Amino acid sequence: MLRRVAGEVREINDEIRELCTDMVETMGAAHGVGLAANQIGRALRIITLEMGGEKEKDPLVIINPEIIVVEGEDAGEEGCLSIPGFYEIVKRGKKVVLKGKDVEGKECTVEGNDLLARAMQHEVDHLNGILFIDHLSPIKKQLFKREYGKERK
Repeated sequence: MLRRVAGEVREINDEIRELCTDMVETMGAAHGVGLAANQIGRALRIITLEMGGEKEKDPLVIINPEIIVVEGEDAGEEGCLSIPGFYEIVKRGKKVVLKGKDVEGKECTVEGNDLLARAMQHEVDHLNGILFIDHLSPIKKQLFKREYGKERK
């Protein structure tokens, strides 16, 4: 499921809103910064993001997200709820602007910097079947496969 490209949400109905609520709860229970629907077995273009304590916006759900601006570059440690216990330095854009829809179907635009920008890119990657380990060098990918394979046995 993690390698599947998620499909567009065509209608925002009660089932989709319930899925969004479940995703927010799952992200919170796992102490995550973001979550994509395909991480919980649903190949739909929905992400949730922890907004870093901005209570009026925290957490955020974006349906059919699309990155429209990426500026700068930042290398930072990244991990993933789908690959527990593995962290590595990944280069991402420092500032990101994302557009999509909220749970009411209203168009929204969100700007993020630093950790939020990283989370936006990470979660949109998930929707496109890309994992953060895909951004690693070939040598680091080999090390990951070897070490993570040992841990899972």
